Amino acid sequence: MRPSAAVLALAGCLAAPIGLAGCDFELNNGRTATLTYTEDARAAYNEAMAAYRAKDWEDARALFTEVKRRFAYSRYARLADLRVADLDFEQGKYAEAISEYRAFIQEHRTDRNVEYAKYRMAKALYLDIDDTVFLPPAEERDQAITIDAAKELRTFLRQFPRSRYREDVAFMLEVVTGRLVRHELYVARYYLKRDSFDAVLARIDYALKNFPNSGLDPEALVLKGETLLKMKKPDEARAVFTSVIRDWGGPFAVVAQKFLDELGPARPAAAARAASGVAPSGPQP
Repeated sequence: MRPSAAVLALAGCLAAPIGLAGCDFELNNGRTATLTYTEDARAAYNEAMAAYRAKDWEDARALFTEVKRRFAYSRYARLADLRVADLDFEQGKYAEAISEYRAFIQEHRTDRNVEYAKYRMAKALYLDIDDTVFLPPAEERDQAITIDAAKELRTFLRQFPRSRYREDVAFMLEVVTGRLVRHELYVARYYLKRDSFDAVLARIDYALKNFPNSGLDPEALVLKGETLLKMKKPDEARAVFTSVIRDWGGPFAVVAQKFLDELGPARPAAAARAASGVAPSGPQP
């Protein structure tokens, strides 16, 4: 798309010597404005915002770029930086938007829009987790972007506990946390099929420690109990299954109860440990 007449007119006006008294050009609404230098930054930014709101992305980018070039030390140059990131965000160019938001945060640490930039950067990371049908299931993919998103979302909630974006950020964090736990359980089951029991327990314990209350805790614990059974550790498995029934309930409590029924009555010492949720610390008589 060729730049609009407004873009070309404004660029020509701004290219004039700074000492020039004024410059006329026609705005989108048909009015003709005469600008002095002190008014140029705000007028240029507003013209760019008009293109942005109209989703005229190419013209908006050109106008914001001109604002940044001519008014580098004004607040409108900082806002133009942010709006360029928003342009890429709105067009689904999340990698570019993330880079631009991050640059804004680093270069303008005390700006009041840092909270907004951090929110949008975290959301861009969240949206960049691609779930299209042409890719493997989410839990089978590399989780680097998901880990980055979780980190940024947690950081945001810690830094801005009363933010107006808090509810949306908390929802996104819940989603990415669930995805990370599902990935750990996927890998754990992969190891279980190959009888790599220590590796299974390591992945499950890592997920439970680093992503608590993901909503997948009872599923992870049942898998842990099943693994302990395969390792010939019935007392430890019993303690895990009992904790699922006592602490979580729901459908996985039903599965845990079936495992307990198959195990049969516990020995007195083991039963006491299971009831208290304490796993045996060593070989039992």
